[in-house]
This record gives sequence, structure tokens and C-alpha cells, in this order.
Amino acid sequence: MKRIIVLGAGLVGGPMAIDLSGDEGFDVTVADVHEAALAGLIAADAGSSLKTLKVDLSDRGKLSALVADFDLVLNALPGSIGFETLRTVIEAGKDVVDIAFFPEDPFELHELAVEKGVTAVVDCGVAPGMSNLLAAHAVGRLDTPESILIYVGGLPEKREGPWEYKAVFSPADVIEEYTRPARFVENGEVVIRPALSEPELLEFPDIGMLEAFNSDGLRTLADTLDVPDMKEKTLRYPGHIDKVAALRDTGFFSKEPVEVGGVTIVPLEFTSSLLFHDWEMKPGDGDITVMRVVTEGLKDGEGMRITYDLLDHYDRDNDVHSMARTTGYTATMICRFLAGGLYSEKGIVPPEYLGRHEECVEFILKGLQDRGVKYVETVTTP
Repeated sequence: MKRIIVLGAGLVGGPMAIDLSGDEGFDVTVADVHEAALAGLIAADAGSSLKTLKVDLSDRGKLSALVADFDLVLNALPGSIGFETLRTVIEAGKDVVDIAFFPEDPFELHELAVEKGVTAVVDCGVAPGMSNLLAAHAVGRLDTPESILIYVGGLPEKREGPWEYKAVFSPADVIEEYTRPARFVENGEVVIRPALSEPELLEFPDIGMLEAFNSDGLRTLADTLDVPDMKEKTLRYPGHIDKVAALRDTGFFSKEPVEVGGVTIVPLEFTSSLLFHDWEMKPGDGDITVMRVVTEGLKDGEGMRITYDLLDHYDRDNDVHSMARTTGYTATMICRFLAGGLYSEKGIVPPEYLGRHEECVEFILKGLQDRGVKYVETVTTP
């Protein structure tokens, strides 16, 4: 039996732990510093074999001791501590599947992972994650790949002002999408564009009009795929860009301390605290995940466009948000793939490496479909 430890019992970590605990071959424990999150998880999965531990996972010493007794680690901690968490797990010599969206370059830990004999699959969410895997899979089907364009967004089912947005993870991590410069590939060269730039409107079936803006979502794709043009854009309901751009340009997202009435505050922390109440998912709030991955190129001398579309909704029967489903179940299927001994490459492994293997893509897509997360493939002539 494989012993798996899930780090983090939040809106994504919790459903991942429950999903894995349903496998007879897994002994699953979830760790978190918040007692309430752990108690809620046990209540949601009453009668299961899931175990919980209250641990301060920001303490690298405690974290190293914790993972020592497990075969596989699933990291669902916030991006702010994600990179150091990954380093600690690798140093402990444990295979790891990671969904933390940290700003650091994961390949900085590649040599360490190889030295420790560790397989560390990073960015295992929906985007980055499935976007990388499907783009690489499509590239492998073309003779001459020419472009990759990714649109993705997590949105509330109900459009309520003023933001028409809800977050299923840390507001600070969401704000990163609005401030971190976006890295693209144009004509074979890496270029930098400001976040929120180059807005455009797109129509999506069953959703309607959405707006897209530049965001830093290519991640490792910019370094691992030889495709002349690659870009990722985030989707929101129309009007959202202007609102958050006004906050950003006024300094509300700054990390530099300022003095207000004799008190020193960090604007980003202050803004995150306020936005948390507006953006927090309340009980019964539903969300949707929209993604489109378009890869174009030549096949047998003819133009080919391979498109993957995803439209996923909140699972009301099991009270699992769509972003938790699309992100979390991607990661749990990769856990199963590793636990089954189906992939053994050591080092830092971004999802596009898995996308090179037909059996891996089929395994993950089948597992997602069994859980109601369905990607629709369309092949056309551009």
C-alpha cells in the first residue's frame, strides 16, 4: 500500500485528499495548520480512512520530519511558500506532485532532484498543468508546430458586483496574475508583456462573452517546447480588467510598506484582506472553469489546428468547486500514474513531459472524464 501525504487541506487540497482516499491501494493523510480545515474535511468524508495531522508546514524542520514516513507527497500549499516546500520535500528524497503556483523557476531544483533520485512533477493543475500537457500532446502530432494559444479562467456561476469574481484560492495568489509580467514566445524569442495587457473579447458556447488579458501562465512551456509563437491569457467577465488595473496602477497591489496615520502597512496585504471578503466563496456558491488550448501547425504539408475545450461546473452533489475538480483531479491522476510505476524519469518534470507519452495522456484524460471533467478535442484546418 502506498502512503501519500497531502500538504494543505484547503479548497483544492481537501478534495484531492478525499479523491485519493477512495483508492484501496492508498493510505492517505492530509496535513494543515488549521484545525477547522481538517475537521471540515473529516466531516465531509465521514466514514473514510482519511487521516489528518495538524502541522505548521511553513516550518521546514517539521515538514522534513513529516514527509519522511511517506512514499509520495502532494503539495497544495500557497505559492508564497511553494518553492521552499518543494525544495524540502526533494531534499527528503520523496517523489512529489506539486500544484503550488510559485514565481520561482522550478528547474533550479532539477539537479537536486536528480541527485536525490526524486521525480518531482510540478505545475500539476489545470493551467499550468493540463494546458501544458495537452499543448505538448498536440505538438507531438504535428510535423511543424507553429503556435500555441491558451485561454483559461475560473469564474463564479453568478455574476455579482462589483467584481463579478470569486477566488477558490488565496487572493494574494490571484493578484499575482494582475501584477506579474507575462512571458510569451514570439517568432522564437521570449518577450515580456505587462499583466492585464492586450485585452480581447471572445465568445464561448453556454457562457457568452468573456474578456482575455495577458498573464504569466506559459511557465515552463517557454523553455521546453520549440514552438515559434506561444501565449497564455486569463479569462474574466467583461469589465474586470479595468477595475483591477485601477487598483494596481494606484498602488494597492504594492509590496512596499507605506505609512498611514502613523501605522506602517503593506498595501498588498491590506488589499488582499479587504478583497478576501468580496472574493471568498460562500457556502453554496458555484464556480465554472473555462479553458481553450489551440495548437496550430503543419501535418503532411497541410495546415492543422488542434483545439481542446473545457467547460466544467461546481459539483453541487459533493460540494466540490470546479477549480478544485479541474486542478485537483489532474494532480491526483498524476499521483496514480506515478504510484503505479508508469513514469520513472528523475528530476523536475513539468506536465508537458508527460504530454509526450500517449499512455499518460490517455490515463489522465480517462481519469478526469470518470470524475466528470471532460476535455473536447476538435481538429480543423486553420
